[in-house]
Amino acid sequence: MASAASLTVSVWRGGEQGHFARFDVPARENQTVLDVVTYIQRELDPSLAYRFACRVGMCGSCAMTVNGRARWTCRTHVRKVVGAGGALELRPLGNLPVIRDLVADLAPFFDKWSRARGTFQPKEAEEGAVPDDFAIVPPASKQRRQADAGIECIGCAVCYSSCDVVAWNGDYLGPAALNRAWTLVNDVRDGARRDRLDAVAGDAGCHSCHSTQSCTERCPKNLDPSLAIAGLKRTLFWDTLLGRR
Repeated sequence: MASAASLTVSVWRGGEQGHFARFDVPARENQTVLDVVTYIQRELDPSLAYRFACRVGMCGSCAMTVNGRARWTCRTHVRKVVGAGGALELRPLGNLPVIRDLVADLAPFFDKWSRARGTFQPKEAEEGAVPDDFAIVPPASKQRRQADAGIECIGCAVCYSSCDVVAWNGDYLGPAALNRAWTLVNDVRDGARRDRLDAVAGDAGCHSCHSTQSCTERCPKNLDPSLAIAGLKRTLFWDTLLGRR
């Protein structure tokens, strides 16, 4: 039995059909969830698989499901999420295949980023080419401000893991891919606007969003993918109405 000075941590082990294993971990001041996982791997079970890199909220690779909610474990303090009796439950990110233990397979997430045409294509340049001159983008322009609102996404997949529509419809592109598409639609330097709007206009695109706001609520960067998706819907409506598509 865990003492008052310890945490009772249930950790997912194995693949899709895995199970929970229980560990007792010493509770410490200013302890993060990533600290807990690292303690388990270093002191109790070296076979535990998990991801991390920067530890300072820059890379997003340590994202896991903590007590039922997707979070960056490096920026999540235990005292803010721990349950009764010091209980913590750790799973890999939801809505993604499980490789092993706390490691989710992000390939479907990034495949959908690609399907949404999430790469920049310079105007009047062959794909992948670098334009000869620098583009001048006024910082105060409407397009720049709209792009700025979502450009800090680092692809951690917390929003994707939290999205109810992805859980219902595995083909749905998801909030991160659609947010990226919106930033590029508003990038005046980009030359693939029409192709990108076509890519997000289908049954798996922005119109499948039910605006449940889970992505916006849980984004660790405080971005608003729901707003970006609404922007795509408006743009597609007006472009269709005015015959621009």
